[in-house]
Amino acid sequence: MLGFSRVGQQGRACRGYKGYTPSCSLCFAPLAPHSLKSAARGGGERCQAPRRPVTAGWAQQPFPGEDLAPPRHSWPSSWRGRADRLPSLFAFRVFIVLLPRCSELLPLLSPCTLVPLSLISPCFSLVGAMPYLLRDSKPRPPPLPREARATHSSGKAYEELKQECLRRGSLFEDPDFPASDASLFFSEKPPVPFLWKRPGDIVKDPKFILGGATRTDICQGDLGDCWLLAAIASLTLNEKTLARVVPLDQNFGPDYAGIFHFQFWQHNEWLDVVIDDRLPTFKGRLVFLHSAEHNEFWSALLEKAYAKLNGSYEALKGGSTIEAMEDFTGGVGEMYEVKTAPDNFYEILEKALKRCSMVGCSIDTSSAAESEAKTPFGLIKGHAYSMTGIDEVSYRGQKVRLIRIRNPWGQVEWNGPWSDNSLEWRLVSPSEQKRLSQTALDDGEFWMKFEDFKVHFDKVEICNLTPDALEDSTAHKWEVTIHEGSWVRGSTAGGCRNFLDTFWTNPQIKMHLTETDDGQDDCTFIAALMQKDRRKLRKFGAETLSIGYSIYESPGGDGHLNKDFFRYHASKARSKTYINLREVSNRFKLPPGDYILVPTTFEPHQEADFCLRIFSEKKAITEDLDENVAIDLPEPPNPNPSPQATGETEEEKQFRALFEKISGEDMEVSAEELEYVLNAVLKNKKDIKFKKLSLISCRNIISLMDTSGNGTLEFSEFKVFWEKLKKWINIFLLFDSDKSGSMSSYELRSALKAAGYQLNNYLLQLIVLRYSDEQFQIEFDDFLNCLIRLENASRVFQALSVKNKEFINLNIGEFINLAMNI
Repeated sequence: MLGFSRVGQQGRACRGYKGYTPSCSLCFAPLAPHSLKSAARGGGERCQAPRRPVTAGWAQQPFPGEDLAPPRHSWPSSWRGRADRLPSLFAFRVFIVLLPRCSELLPLLSPCTLVPLSLISPCFSLVGAMPYLLRDSKPRPPPLPREARATHSSGKAYEELKQECLRRGSLFEDPDFPASDASLFFSEKPPVPFLWKRPGDIVKDPKFILGGATRTDICQGDLGDCWLLAAIASLTLNEKTLARVVPLDQNFGPDYAGIFHFQFWQHNEWLDVVIDDRLPTFKGRLVFLHSAEHNEFWSALLEKAYAKLNGSYEALKGGSTIEAMEDFTGGVGEMYEVKTAPDNFYEILEKALKRCSMVGCSIDTSSAAESEAKTPFGLIKGHAYSMTGIDEVSYRGQKVRLIRIRNPWGQVEWNGPWSDNSLEWRLVSPSEQKRLSQTALDDGEFWMKFEDFKVHFDKVEICNLTPDALEDSTAHKWEVTIHEGSWVRGSTAGGCRNFLDTFWTNPQIKMHLTETDDGQDDCTFIAALMQKDRRKLRKFGAETLSIGYSIYESPGGDGHLNKDFFRYHASKARSKTYINLREVSNRFKLPPGDYILVPTTFEPHQEADFCLRIFSEKKAITEDLDENVAIDLPEPPNPNPSPQATGETEEEKQFRALFEKISGEDMEVSAEELEYVLNAVLKNKKDIKFKKLSLISCRNIISLMDTSGNGTLEFSEFKVFWEKLKKWINIFLLFDSDKSGSMSSYELRSALKAAGYQLNNYLLQLIVLRYSDEQFQIEFDDFLNCLIRLENASRVFQALSVKNKEFINLNIGEFINLAMNI
């Protein structure tokens, strides 16, 4: 039975903290997720152990932690430099033990009772914190835009902040994105002194939107974000999408409070970004994005909100139009080189437009001098066009495939075959022209033959919209599933197939393709792999990683595929190339069946959070192969105190003699004595190299094997442990390939499985963070500690599941996460 023990250093996860470790098995039960209370509100749960008036609770807060999070100087070296790059992983779960020092506090600490922190703060000890959250790895449906999450640091939504300003009679000033140089640039100072001004200080009669939001509202300033401006121009072509990103009920009228808000999609959720309306100016004019109408400000404010979302204006330098399109719609991007497009390219475009996808096209330039140069056919090089329609028309007894293109300038059109005033239209009936909305106006929109389009255009970008971005009446929708995960150095950052020894450790997602496309024998889907927050993390030195994925035919079964599978099986499909873009996406057609998708970085040991989205024409079932946690341990043998009952081996006789020498007549050893015994025996073993077993390991051994609860280990209990230890040594030696006395942390999954533990990626990442060194090596002492804690947790869980029916609400994975954190 585990018990509370007074300790000094709390191990790697809790360095610098002293106190009581809540490791009593009877104290785990009240920590079920359904009954936990936030420590920020003073939550606590009464320990049910007899004569132990101790409560345990937890707090959860994002990085960087305040107050309860451990200071950086106390962090293990494996954490340092990684928190900024992996913000989703480094959110702190802090464990607290409350120690009532006066009897009148006890009634307040009964189960499910909230207690103010101010009352209990003198009566608790901080015992540990781990930078880890147990996350649900199951696929998620795409979020609805109406569920946009407020992002302001105050926790308040736009309307609440606005009403506060109106009551106070003051204009909003955003502390999250202040009017300072820090919001402008992170690697340099502004070239000239900018002044932050509100629209009312720039012009006399400011308007949010003047005469509708159009392409003329988008004029580039002194920032290299033309990719963003091109996407905003496309956004103005879709009124419903525009109204979601730019809520139209905002103005400079009587209820003006200097506050505006915009909504963006980020990694499987919609965010509501609040800003004040102070904009950088120089000599009374806007420095960055502005409208042709000097008193219209929606586009400048939208750019500021997007800069806040990404950390600064400088973070917007350089990018791809499709990146911003995705952030405006929640869609997934595809890029095609027209000259090398697949044979069914027309059908791809037709399906995309039927699903209301955003489609853009452009003509390449060979030099800067060709930018926006006009061709003899009236087309503009290096210019972003929008594709607005696709259809077939009867012409001279044959079907002709046509594509409708729009120039966002609103003028300058194609003058070749099927242009507005071409002879071809004279042979098309008026009813057919009306069906195609064909007009001869110089409005920037024109039809052209598909074959001519392939000759004159070079690139096509498709932003396929998720179902939430479509109208309810739209008949053709994509089916979408979403997986989120992390590549963590030492555990799940295995790199591409070139690195076979670690490739298999990457996350693995299983896809069940069961329904073929209408009238087809195969299943069509798009796999889009996105690395998170790299633009935002530029100021911390993070770069966009080269990412990609491979798809394998599943051999059956539900377990994580091992190294041998990938050694002998080739992929059925893969991303075209590993490239340092935010998102890599490709379209595939595969026969019905089960497949395994492995998302990776190109190099191993590179860390990032990722989001994988599967868009399929028919519903595809996906699951994470690493989500299941299972324990398969043999029943522990009963200690046999009588040497006469069974004959002792020579090894046991040696142990008994050493025990008698160290312990005396009672044949019981303390942790300190056990440390001496084990190190004395193991140093003579020639097949394993290690420095020494630590005192902490010996304390953990006693907590595992001490059935009498007296804090010591009897010889009969030691004999049972020695059998375990021999098995664990053999497992360690199996994966210590170079016999150096340490094993690669990438082999930990297999080693733990050999010991009876199947863990998911998140638990594996937690253990590697805690027990591996900077070279991703795990020494035997750490491996032993890990196994002892896992066995402790699993046996306690089994006992509590039987004794406490409510405890079943806490699954084994959550329980191990809890136990390993303490």
